[in-house]
Amino acid sequence: MTYDRLVCANCAAPVNEGRCPVCRANRERLQQENPLANLTPMALIALLAVLIAAVALLAHQTAFA
Repeated sequence: MTYDRLVCANCAAPVNEGRCPVCRANRERLQQENPLANLTPMALIALLAVLIAAVALLAHQTAFA
């Protein structure tokens, strides 16, 4: 899950802006727990498309081998 839409309960600002110490601590915690949290949804879709294309190419090559 990306944290760009999370709102801090302490300052009511978006967590990704890091306006208060609570926001900054939670942002750091989320980044350490999930390295994919920095990727945007479009980047994840592009990564998935590349993975599907690679699997399709591999299946095509093994079918004719």
